[in-house]
Amino acid sequence: MLHRLTILVLGLSMSLLVAAEEWPQWRGPNRDGISPGEAWPDNFDNLKEVYRIKDLGPSYSTPIVTENWVFTTETVDKKKEVVRCLDRKTGKEIWQKEWLGSLTVPFFAARNGSWIRATPAWDGQALYVAGICDVLVCLEGKDGKERWRVDIAKELGTGLPTFGFVSSPLVDETGVYVQAGLSVVKLDKTTGKILWKNLKESNQMMGSAFASPVFGRVAGQDQLLVQTRSRLAGLDRKEGTVLWEKPIVADKGMNILTPVQHGDGIFTSSYGGKTQMISLSLADGKPTPSESWSFKYEGYMTTPVVVDGHAYFFGKDRRFICVNLKDGKETWRSDKRFGEYWSLVARKDKILALDANGTLYLIKANPKEFEILAEKKISKAETWAHIVAVGNEIYIRDLEGLTRFDWTK
Repeated sequence: MLHRLTILVLGLSMSLLVAAEEWPQWRGPNRDGISPGEAWPDNFDNLKEVYRIKDLGPSYSTPIVTENWVFTTETVDKKKEVVRCLDRKTGKEIWQKEWLGSLTVPFFAARNGSWIRATPAWDGQALYVAGICDVLVCLEGKDGKERWRVDIAKELGTGLPTFGFVSSPLVDETGVYVQAGLSVVKLDKTTGKILWKNLKESNQMMGSAFASPVFGRVAGQDQLLVQTRSRLAGLDRKEGTVLWEKPIVADKGMNILTPVQHGDGIFTSSYGGKTQMISLSLADGKPTPSESWSFKYEGYMTTPVVVDGHAYFFGKDRRFICVNLKDGKETWRSDKRFGEYWSLVARKDKILALDANGTLYLIKANPKEFEILAEKKISKAETWAHIVAVGNEIYIRDLEGLTRFDWTK
């Protein structure tokens, strides 16, 4: 028994170690914006640049950091998409893969550019890359060899997505989950075959949803949590059947942030809508959604981080706020307005916030008051890609390049 317990503890320790050393997908190891590891310092005094990869094409994709490699995407000459594999220690390029893929996004989105948007997913061997035209490509990590490619819009007969493939792929042992082709879709990870699709959008003009799916266990049931342009829902991962759903109001269907689970509730906030907690309870053995609380505050693109029962997030009004998830009470809101978008990563009682204008903030996760510990202009170019914080390394993908910083002691 002691031997088995020792093996179990060592196994758990190794899994935590791997999680702490890699950033394999959108918002990190557990897709929650939490960075495992030792506490960060209280300032940026020892945050030093290790290397910079210059002259990259623009991208919104988060860099993917594995044990030995860093993957980054870009759109080149407004006509092709490129994936690069870099040596994690040196930044030296190992391989690159490219394909034709481009479109021009319309309306208000055009001012932020028409380039690759979604963040790839890494499963330890392969990289799953979502191109802007609803094309999903699976690449070998070691050499970039293409395993398969699926044009989801063509397969489902939906045409090009109006705003591009925005939802970041999610991978488990059996498949890849995305929002593309106006639907929530699961593909076989070994072949690319579409296994199921559901929750088809009715508005072709507005295109596929923005929010990225997550796994959750809510009301005692494992499920895929997804926010479409019009609703929040839980789906059975194997069959794709809808377990429950609830309408989410948003201007022009701009449900952008990733839903965040907290206990048996799911936190969300929408542009043109409100901030709310949707709780699930069992009624006759079926999960039933209801609103626990809500208040009139519009989230936009920033997905919150949760620390000690409080959500810290950035809204349409460009202010940073803290909300108690138990009762929905706003504990504070910053007086200052910042840039258009923040990406957030938390570790223990501190939060790293990267403003789209290239400024990095270190913030205390303090539910009593807004407390900036340090700030640093870290990029001259705009920084729309989500920040990566893995171990003592910080990766910043701006619109012109990729920089690795180390937080030395």
